Amino acid sequence: MTAVMNPPQLPRVESAPQTQLADASMLEDKVPEYLKTSRTTAGFALALGLMYVLLSFHPLWHTDLWGHLAYGRLIVAAKSLPATEPLMPLAAGVPLIDTAWLSQVIGFEAWNRLGVTSLLFLYAASITAMAALLVWRGYQRSQSAAITLAGLLLWLWGCWQHLNIMRPQMAGMLCFILLLTLLTSRHRRTWHWVAVPALFAAWANLHGSFMVGLVLLAGMACGRILDLAVRCGEVRAIRQDSLVRRYVLMLELAAAAVLLNPYGLRLYAEVFNVASNPNVAELTEWGPLQLRMVQGQATAVIALLLIVLYRLSPRRVTAAEVLLLFGFGAAAMWSSRMLVWWVPLAVSFGMQHAGAIWHLWRSNSEMQIPIQRNGRWSVISVGILWICFAFTPFGGRVLHGNEGNLKLEKMLSRATPLGVIDHMKKRADQTRLPRGLMFNTYEWGDYLLWAGPPKLKVFLASHVHLVPREVWNDYVAISNVSSGWEETLDRYGVNLIVLDSATHAPLIGRLRENENWQQTYSDNVGTVFIRRKAI
Repeated sequence: MTAVMNPPQLPRVESAPQTQLADASMLEDKVPEYLKTSRTTAGFALALGLMYVLLSFHPLWHTDLWGHLAYGRLIVAAKSLPATEPLMPLAAGVPLIDTAWLSQVIGFEAWNRLGVTSLLFLYAASITAMAALLVWRGYQRSQSAAITLAGLLLWLWGCWQHLNIMRPQMAGMLCFILLLTLLTSRHRRTWHWVAVPALFAAWANLHGSFMVGLVLLAGMACGRILDLAVRCGEVRAIRQDSLVRRYVLMLELAAAAVLLNPYGLRLYAEVFNVASNPNVAELTEWGPLQLRMVQGQATAVIALLLIVLYRLSPRRVTAAEVLLLFGFGAAAMWSSRMLVWWVPLAVSFGMQHAGAIWHLWRSNSEMQIPIQRNGRWSVISVGILWICFAFTPFGGRVLHGNEGNLKLEKMLSRATPLGVIDHMKKRADQTRLPRGLMFNTYEWGDYLLWAGPPKLKVFLASHVHLVPREVWNDYVAISNVSSGWEETLDRYGVNLIVLDSATHAPLIGRLRENENWQQTYSDNVGTVFIRRKAI
């Protein structure tokens, strides 16, 4: 009988503990509830991030940006504000109330410490911040991504002519939209009592447009009073209404906060003086709004859409909406520069009523699906914004210490007189640049002050409200080659003329034919003439 042998026993091997792999679901426990977002938020982050990237490569305009930087450079060097106009000889001795001194200092310090890409960052970040506020408030009221994005595009279309140019007014526009966001909030937060005065204290030093913020507050208060007067018809109801008291007290606090500036009450008077100055009134951007303008066409489309929305909306139309839309609309018709205040109001109110129409239609057609929020979309949103920041010239400067391959010429608009400046600097180094006053295209005056040879005496820069009326009339007469233009140049002792080839072609043609003037430089952008026998 054959014996059955048992197989040899193998040693038991203890199984290694299994390592739990991390997955996206672990974010639900790590991210606080108030930081969780939806995929709609990630979509908005992508849209705003791409906007920021595109704007970061938008060339800096060649006009008043550089004059404001020149004022900022002067203020930082002197560590004080100039009492009289320091840069335009024909306005020497004129009292100067610099309504944008803080914006000028911030811009210059950014350029001085971080280079020209920091200006691109300030430009792109300001517009993106305005867009983010409009998106936040628009989606909060409409709960529709399509309506919110449509409103954002309308805002860009209507305001682009002014958003295209980096200037201190952009700081005022950002303050205006932030104030509108606070005033239209569904919840009355205690911290708003601090935020609104603080906003106006900063606004009054950043740009003189703080007056439109006070008008916005007054419009909200008056609108609420009218609503109560129509609905209740009792003065007592108006006096006891908490919202009326809130708006009136905030208006008083804001008006007082404005006085936290170096000029005190004089700042209010200066804003009105600039707005009513006849020299400023003749500038194109301060002229009436016309339908042939791109912004005029955008305004017409937005106004027609508002009419349709107000006709179909189930929401009650408040008196404040009517007062603000008609008030700022009339101001925009009078001066196209006021359009930057009307468009955000129109878009904000329009998104609110479009959302009401959308929800009314959805409630009659289908069930609403609740929005799902989780930590994954929060991480994705942050990642999108970080990638977009890193992709820009300023992001490269911050992260890698370089500005990439983007040359200075690519960062400036094509109408910037770079060749003219190089030519003038070479002649100055060779002591062949004439002394005395220079006649120049006024739009170039700011860049000539910023980048031109030291102690350059420009005829005009963008602060045309500071020069006497006679000087402005003489500038227009010379530019239009009016009768006596040559004698006017002689009277001012002009030995150097720098002109924009596109806007001053008739004058350039007459100077080329004139034996008293010699053309020393010309390109597709500008032309330089020097008097053969200096006065």
